[in-house]
Amino acid sequence: QVQLVESGGGLVQAGGSLRLSCAASARTLTPFILGWFRQAPGKEREFVAALTWSAGNTYYEDSVKGRFTISRDNAKNTVALEMNSLKTEDTAVYFCAAGWRGALSRENAYNYWGQGTQVTVSS
Repeated sequence: QVQLVESGGGLVQAGGSLRLSCAASARTLTPFILGWFRQAPGKEREFVAALTWSAGNTYYEDSVKGRFTISRDNAKNTVALEMNSLKTEDTAVYFCAAGWRGALSRENAYNYWGQGTQVTVSS
């Protein structure tokens, strides 16, 4: 029902910024929750940020509040994650995901996942 294609990952120095984008292919995104998760080596996948497509309500994991911004572009069917003041601990594979109900921070609320994009923050 939903296909997700991510872009924007790369290498950045600590304190720098990076913008991730997720292009969604679906008849409509109105019912969906769109989220970003990340997984660092040896760590479990964790919630980063999410929004409800219809209302644009946003939610962030505590460690990224004030640094990351999630947003949507209705015309382009894309979800962006603007990452500022990056830290080495932000290094991970970042995944875009879509679901239709549940708590925004819970993995089980999401049914569709992108391929993941690597973000590496150097010291």
